[in-house]
Amino acid sequence: MPPHEPYPAALLRQAMLSIAVAIAVLSLKLVAWRMTGSVALYSDALESIVNVVTAITALLAMTYARRPADDNHPYGHQKVEYLSAVLEGALIMVAAAMILMDASRALMNPVPADLGPAAIAISLAATALNWGWARHLIRRGRQARSPALEADGHHLMSDVVTTGGVLLGLGLAWATGWHVLDPLLALAVGLHIVWQGWAVIRGSLAGLLDEAVEEGEQAAIVAAISGAAHGALEMHDLVTRRSGPVTFIEFHLIMPGDMTVRDSHVICDRVEKALRLHDRGARITIHVEPEEMAKPEGHALG
Repeated sequence: MPPHEPYPAALLRQAMLSIAVAIAVLSLKLVAWRMTGSVALYSDALESIVNVVTAITALLAMTYARRPADDNHPYGHQKVEYLSAVLEGALIMVAAAMILMDASRALMNPVPADLGPAAIAISLAATALNWGWARHLIRRGRQARSPALEADGHHLMSDVVTTGGVLLGLGLAWATGWHVLDPLLALAVGLHIVWQGWAVIRGSLAGLLDEAVEEGEQAAIVAAISGAAHGALEMHDLVTRRSGPVTFIEFHLIMPGDMTVRDSHVICDRVEKALRLHDRGARITIHVEPEEMAKPEGHALG
C-alpha cells in the first residue's frame, strides 16, 4: 500500500486563502490606524504586514514540499516546511521588536488617539476575521501535520491577541484619560508576540533535529505492530521521526529461524498495512532477523 499524497491540492488552497485573508486584515488595520493615529494600532498593522509575508512563505514552502522524492532527496522535500516555520517565527520576533521600539518611543511622549466608533468597528472586524481563520488553520495544520500551515495559524492567533490588547488599551485610555496606557499595552503585546515567535521556532527545530514522536504516539505504533505481527516473536530498536506530514518508522522484527522468506514477507505486509491504517503518512522500514538475534529489552509479540 503506497503512502498517501502528503500535500493534497485542498491543503494548498488553504495556504492561498491565507494570503487573501492576511491582505484583507492588513487593509482594515491600516484604515483604522489612519483614522485614529494610535501608535498601538500602527504597531498592530505593522504585524499584519508580516502576516502577508509569512502566508506567502508558507504557500511557497508547501508547494516545494509537495515535490516527490528524488535521487538527491530520497526522503522527500517535506522538511522545507520546518524552515518556513522557523522563518515565520523569526519574522514574528522582528515584528515584536519593531512594536517594542515604537511603543517605547510613544511611552516617552504619549499622545491621545482620535478614537471613533467607525475605527473601533473596523478593528473588531479585522480581529474577528483573523480569529476565525487562525482557528481553522491550526485545526487543519494539525490534521494534515503541516508545520507551515499550523505556524501560520498560531501567528494569526498572536495577531488576534495583539489587536485585543490594543483595543483594550485604547478603551481604558479613553475612559480614564491616561493616554500612557496606549503605549504600555503595545509594550505588553510586543512581549507576548516575542513568546509566540519563540514557540513557533522551538516547535520547528524539533522537526529539523529529528525528535522522536510523542510518547502516546510511540505507544500507539507499538500497539499497531503487536496487533498485526502474528507469527513474529519480537520487535526491537524502534526508531521514529517526523518530517512534515510524514512519519518515518523503522524497527527490527524477529522471526522464527525456520520461517520462509515468503511467510516473513506476508507478516511484514500485514504490519505495514496496520501502521498505515493508524497513520496514512507513514514510511515504514522493517529489518527482519532470525530468533537468535532477539534482545532482552525487546518487545515480545504473539
